[in-house]
Amino acid sequence: MTLIRYQSPELSPWSAADRLSNLRDELNSFFELPFSSSVARAGQLFSGWSPALDLYEGNDNVTAIVELPGMRKEEIEISLHDGTLTVSGERKRESSSNGDKSERTERYVGTFRRSIALPTRVDANKVSATYRDGILTVTLPKAEEVKPKQIQVT
Repeated sequence: MTLIRYQSPELSPWSAADRLSNLRDELNSFFELPFSSSVARAGQLFSGWSPALDLYEGNDNVTAIVELPGMRKEEIEISLHDGTLTVSGERKRESSSNGDKSERTERYVGTFRRSIALPTRVDANKVSATYRDGILTVTLPKAEEVKPKQIQVT
């Protein structure tokens, strides 16, 4: 039996598109790996280990907030390519220091990869990221040419 975290239904039509995008990313990464590791990867593919991600757009920035509890910042990779933000990494299984046998394990472990298409062009040279208390915040400043401009009427 596989436990899947409950996600409340969204009213937005984009939530279905996001889920399809995530599935596409997972399938792509599944076929990129060598065949010998595909058995382990198949378990992860269908178990749903994918961190929650929120995307906000303001006047000057696009902000992505990703939940990555229990990870160190050194284990997280962030990339920006062709208007797509990708956050990936690996959460390793914690072993018991005194040799206790695990009776139940519900926390997700293994590699993950989240990709999301950004709603507008951003300035890649000014992107910043902070990681605190299990929350990764990526701030992507909008490119100057797409920011709204106020025009004075004379």
